[in-house]
Amino acid sequence: MQITTLQLLWFVLLGILLAGYAILDGFDLGVGILHPFARDDRERRVLMNSIGPLWDGNEVWLVVFGGALFAAFPKAYAAAFSGLYLAFILLLFCLIFRGVSMEFRSKRKGAAWRKFWDWAFCISSTLTTFLFGVAVGNSMHGLPLTETGDFADSVRLVQMLHPFPVCVGLFAVAAFAMHGAIYLSMKTEGELQARVRRWMWNAFWCFLLMYAVVSIYAIASIPRATASFRSYPWAWAVVGLNVLAIANIPRSMFFDRPLRAFISSACTIAAFTFLFGLALFPNLIVSTLGPEHDLSIPRAASTEKTLGIMALIAALGIPFVLSYTAVIYWVFRGKVVLHDESY
Repeated sequence: MQITTLQLLWFVLLGILLAGYAILDGFDLGVGILHPFARDDRERRVLMNSIGPLWDGNEVWLVVFGGALFAAFPKAYAAAFSGLYLAFILLLFCLIFRGVSMEFRSKRKGAAWRKFWDWAFCISSTLTTFLFGVAVGNSMHGLPLTETGDFADSVRLVQMLHPFPVCVGLFAVAAFAMHGAIYLSMKTEGELQARVRRWMWNAFWCFLLMYAVVSIYAIASIPRATASFRSYPWAWAVVGLNVLAIANIPRSMFFDRPLRAFISSACTIAAFTFLFGLALFPNLIVSTLGPEHDLSIPRAASTEKTLGIMALIAALGIPFVLSYTAVIYWVFRGKVVLHDESY
């Protein structure tokens, strides 16, 4: 089956939504991962308030991604949620618990109360990031999909934790920790900012190590990770730009230019999202039972009329979403200032 223009459009738009979520909520999750490294209650409040006005808006990108996947590619949505139900429920629980942790932490001043919610915030942020990475790793590795588009059996969470997805999960944790540390360097000052810069370097070296491990592992054991480059040689340009963006992160950090480092980190995440989509293309879910069972874009897509109506709605709605996001980030720019009503 040939891929139509509208089907390709929505595959690309899903990639953009996923990249937007990873970039924007990525630094939120990174702040949560780094939260225990703050020395006292004031520093932990600064970290939470750096993302306080933004985190719930950032998660809207994930909601829109899920809604778009459901409407544009319902068979892929149904297959993923039926086969990976337990994993998605755990992920949803972590996302909810992260928000609850931020809202509940400052409701009381007791040390035990705040310590509990601090660790809840860190663990839920870390586990959320890890599970996203595991999902990406399993998507590249493949899942037991039958010719009817159903899973051969429900995939238990422990079955998802084979070496490659675990490596991708750890890579995601390192990448978001680096992304979050760079963001914090723009929002903090004084002694805390000096220590945040040390966090940046430590997170960057962990990121670089896991990047090398995942790249070597994918090239050696996941043939589809590089197969698309033979059909689309221009994609090597994205790899080159990705390497340049990664190289510019330590350069910008060394010259104390956190905004440039943050932009380079965001471009790196966007490039990884593109390469992930390219590794899957022209499929949405790859089957381990044989390529004839892969859930391709045409097999999973809604009707052309549905996709056309969705494209019209997206054309009308996306400018409002982007405008809202830009205004919120502009209003809450600058260093964090604590008030009595702060987190």
